Amino acid sequence: SSGINAEYGVSTTGIFGDEITHHLVAGGDKIPVTSANKHEFVELYVDYIFNKSVSKQFDQFKKGFDMIAQHSPLRTWFRPEELEKLIVGSPKLDFLALQSVTRYDNGFGDDSPVVKWFWEVAHAMTDEDKSKLLAFATGCGRAPVGGMGEMRFIIVKNGGDSERLPSAHTCFNVLLLPEYSTLEKLREKLYKAIQHFEGFGMI
Repeated sequence: SSGINAEYGVSTTGIFGDEITHHLVAGGDKIPVTSANKHEFVELYVDYIFNKSVSKQFDQFKKGFDMIAQHSPLRTWFRPEELEKLIVGSPKLDFLALQSVTRYDNGFGDDSPVVKWFWEVAHAMTDEDKSKLLAFATGCGRAPVGGMGEMRFIIVKNGGDSERLPSAHTCFNVLLLPEYSTLEKLREKLYKAIQHFEGFGMI
């Protein structure tokens, strides 16, 4: 955890619970934050949090990235924003495109009531919840390069009506849905699943 001191410093709690103060400038413990210097303080504080406090970790990441990309056309073929999209995907989620390429298995089809309910719920979600649903089912809350229509997505029937939550095989983009008895039950279970799961990904 961290906090702002009345002087030019940032307080952080070490791994053993001890408080560590980092001076933002030389002699920062003797410089009070005032209306006259508050803007400079904010700039120094932000620079510390986003740059200096993680400089060792970033330098190691940069060293590894440079080893891979030093002689790679990545440096000349892509702008930074294009490389970001290539690595982590796009935040623009077109669920109509995803629905058009989705396959069904183990007794489900595109005319199954639960499948229709699923898409009704999914299309009505906010962008944030759509991202959570995608992350829950695939491990990543962003669209791949080429868009959602390029994805491989499968919805599988996972038994009859049940109190179990939906589950997923994220490595294979497979969503497992019990054959819930009502639309409301599906909505409740699906939202509970995506709001409370813990995943991983470069998001």
